[in-house]
Order: sequence, then structure tokens, then C-alpha cells
Amino acid sequence: MSKEFIPAAKPIIGDEERAAVDAVLRSGMLAQGGEVAAFEEEFSATLLDGRPVVAVNSGTAGLHLGLLAAGVGPGDEVIVPSFTFAATANSVALTGATPVFADIELDHYCLDPNHVASLITERTKGIMPVHLYGHPANMPALTELADSRSLALYEDAAQAHGASLGGRKVGTFGAFAMFSLYPTKNMTSGEGGMIACGHTDRERTLRLLRNQGMLKQYENELVGFNARMTNLHAAIGRVQLAKVGGWTEARQANARYFDANLSGVGVPAVAEGAVHVYHQYTITVPDDRDGFVTALKEEHQIGSGVYYPIPNHRLAPFKDTSAREEDLPNTERAARTVVSLPVHPSLDDEDRDRIVHAVNTLAKAGA
Repeated sequence: MSKEFIPAAKPIIGDEERAAVDAVLRSGMLAQGGEVAAFEEEFSATLLDGRPVVAVNSGTAGLHLGLLAAGVGPGDEVIVPSFTFAATANSVALTGATPVFADIELDHYCLDPNHVASLITERTKGIMPVHLYGHPANMPALTELADSRSLALYEDAAQAHGASLGGRKVGTFGAFAMFSLYPTKNMTSGEGGMIACGHTDRERTLRLLRNQGMLKQYENELVGFNARMTNLHAAIGRVQLAKVGGWTEARQANARYFDANLSGVGVPAVAEGAVHVYHQYTITVPDDRDGFVTALKEEHQIGSGVYYPIPNHRLAPFKDTSAREEDLPNTERAARTVVSLPVHPSLDDEDRDRIVHAVNTLAKAGA
């Protein structure tokens, strides 16, 4: 009998989420409304120490609107990591500004402050660190750099719900921060995003931007978007928010088990004072990473992910930037060697043992 496949990611949707959706359907109030407002309030209290949040219909919309509300536009530059999902750079480009690609620190796959410093020009408006895989970026160094050069910080916290550094929660450092609520994130609303606001006036602007430029119906104050979250999505998110703390503890327990038992591969480092929430448990396979991934699936029935095999500076929309492969050596190395293993809360003891056995076997054999 073949072993059951272990997926790389597994959204957890239960009876509570279904009941919450049914309640909204019965109410007839499907669009943005009371559920969204309640979700915003609860998300703020649970994950952001009360910093105001604005719910939108995707993480990408959250980044885009956050940048617009921060005044980013044509002629500006925003320094971003190349080693991230394309939405980070896309959101900058959508404002008319230019994403400038910086290298990462290999320990945690987040922006290298020293390389960022070398890229600052008179056109630089801000710096956008990504808390990749659920590990906080080096915010003390980046904050010091930004303050010294009178630049803004914008946080891409898409993968970092509940992460913290030095006792300070991710999402409370920058002028704004975005959390994704895509199905495979540590918690989901089905689809959506949350924008944490560092300034009260920005919060109002964001609420205008997400809803055609109006707070009162037909009283449009600016040109806006339809980026609203629905009550249906918010209802799912509210239920998930109550569970994400326990799910994070399960992810962290799985990560500790892998740390203690994997051999022949590089396991993720955690910075001093950091709380890693393990959206991904990312190892490094120095030789034939792609062969390793194939064997893990075909020989051991274990899924995995490569995040990200093509850095942003080599994607078609951004190939005309000044970034070259030799400028971003850590980014290029990570793109060749990273593999993310299943770490989701659905894993049981047998799953974890299977993953450890498979990885160790393949590493010993050189895949």
C-alpha cells in the first residue's frame, strides 16, 4: 500500500469557518460590513498591540494601497529584496515608482542592511523589508539606517503573523505593514490582506483608497479602487484568528523536531530575540536541489516548495533594472539551494518521522 502524500501546505478549514460563512449568507449582508470591522478590531488587538488595521481583498492590494497612502509615486525608488514573491516589487511598480533590488543575509533570507545602504540615492523614498518565511528582518539595523537617511520603512509581513523581534511585534515598526490572508498562509480569510497603519491620517486615506475614494456613499473624495474585503471573507478570518496562536505553536514544535533530527542539510537559523512563526521551514540543499525535490516527491510521497527559484531582478518585468547576478550573490545562492518542507499544523508524529527519514536518506545519498 502506497504511503499517503504529505502536501507542502494544507489550509485548515473546519466546521467553525463553515458556520461563520453560513451565518453571513443567512444575514444577506455579504459585502464589506460589520464582520469586516470586527475582524479589523480583533486582528489589531491580537497581533499588533492595538495598531489600527484596514482590511483589503488581497495582500498585493495591501502593499499597493499602503505605498500610495505613504505618498510613493513616479520618480521615487523603494529598496526591496529580490529574493521574495513578485508582489513585493509589483506593488512598487504599480505606483509608478521603481523597485531597487537589494541582496539578503543568508542566515535569515531577509534584507542585508549593508547592501541596502549602498543603494540609497536622492530618489529613494523608502525601504521595504520582507519578513520572509515568518522570520523577522533585521529591523533595528534597518530602522537606524532609515532614520539616519530620513527614509520610510514599509513592512511586507505577508508571511509573518505573530512574529516578533526583541519583544516587538512585526507590523509595528514601519509606516505601514501588510499581512497576507491567502489560503496557504499561517491563517487565512480565503483571500485578503490586512494593512497595519502607523499614522491615523494614513488609516483614513487607506479606507478611502479601498472603497472608490469614499467613506460616505457617493461622496467621493479621491480616485480610489475596489479593494474591499467582504463579510464572507472576514467571517472566515475571525475564526482563523482565534486559532492562529495554537497553530503557530504547532509549527514551532514541528520546526524544533526537524532542527533536532535533520542531518546533511542546512536548517533555518533564528536570530537572537526573534520569534519565528515558520510560515515555511526552509532548508538548504547545496547539491542538486531540484533532484532532491523530485526524489522527495516521487520516492517518498512528500511535497515541498522552492520559494523562490527566480529572483525578482531576473523576472521579465524587471530585467532592465541595474541589478546584476553578481550584485546579489546571496540571493542567487539562495535561489539555487532552498527547499521548504511541510511544517503545517496538520502533521502528526508519523508525518514528521517520514519527513526526517526521507530528507536524511536523500541527503546521505546526495539525492
